[in-house]
Amino acid sequence: MGANTYSISALAKEFDVSHRTIRFYEEKGLIAPQRSKGNQRIYSSRDRARLKLILRGKRFGYTLEEIGHIIGYTDLDVDEIRQIQTALTFGEQKLRDIRERIEDLELMEQDLRAVKRKLELRLEELHRKPSDRERIAEPPVPTDEPPTI
Repeated sequence: MGANTYSISALAKEFDVSHRTIRFYEEKGLIAPQRSKGNQRIYSSRDRARLKLILRGKRFGYTLEEIGHIIGYTDLDVDEIRQIQTALTFGEQKLRDIRERIEDLELMEQDLRAVKRKLELRLEELHRKPSDRERIAEPPVPTDEPPTI
């Protein structure tokens, strides 16, 4: 392709995604490649940059709908100020969600550590004294003394 244009194969290889993934983002209105006379998709530098933002957004845990609001759908003309404000709003919410998940995980870790400690103590206790099963299963030791009644 040209200096500032890309094929679907080139983008798929560069970003390690499938052709289907790129076409899916096109179907969702997140990228809008031009078409050649032979109806092949021709991706611009803008499409490439948008694809990079989409994939970054996915890594950060955003939904495609959220990504569309942040970067703007291709059929909407979003100005940079609005785009930045939207990204900040979604970013703040994502940070709150992450903080909440971290707190939940910390509580879960505390609970698991407490259960682990109880189980370790119980195991130590069981190792210190023979179980009823072991006492019953042990045969009496023969002695030369007569049994006491």
